[in-house]
Amino acid sequence: MTNRMRSVADRDRGTGSEPTVTIRRFTADEWRTYRELRLRALADSPDAFGSTLEREAAFTDSEWRNRLADGVSAPDAIPLVALVDDTPAALAWGRVAEHDAEVAHLYQVWVAPGHRGRGIGRMLIEAVIAWARESGLRVLLLDVTAGNSAAVELYRQLGFVNAGDTQPLRDGSALRRQPMQLVLDDGQTNPGSVVS
Repeated sequence: MTNRMRSVADRDRGTGSEPTVTIRRFTADEWRTYRELRLRALADSPDAFGSTLEREAAFTDSEWRNRLADGVSAPDAIPLVALVDDTPAALAWGRVAEHDAEVAHLYQVWVAPGHRGRGIGRMLIEAVIAWARESGLRVLLLDVTAGNSAAVELYRQLGFVNAGDTQPLRDGSALRRQPMQLVLDDGQTNPGSVVS
């Protein structure tokens, strides 16, 4: 897969300008950009993630550098950044499951508030789905905060279905997360059916 995955012109309603949205893999030297986006995501949407701003803000530069370098160099992961023109505006990760080489997880999906409503989240998720299919994976899993209707609807539009009961978002949280899955190809079921 090439570093530049997808680039489109997106009409900015009201201004008449056409910003270019590019979805591509992070590079290892972009750890500061990754850190900034991730911390912004945790600050903006604390109820959307299993981790917390307090936890990740305490990471050292070395931890951020290694975290991204490990993801970039791993053949079983795809850390993505979305650029609007040249401004980092969103991120998402896909990673093959540790205990099942036919399953991947989609996580850290976030779009900056000023760039929402342009289809950037969909583009990121579609890029992870394409990577998972090209990698020969069978299932793509994710967790979404129950009650986040916009995210749930987007995932459903892309073929994800509920995959089990809700669980606590994190230890001590009253919020619940809904596991969802997209069957990519198992040779027996149709996309969107639940695999146990």
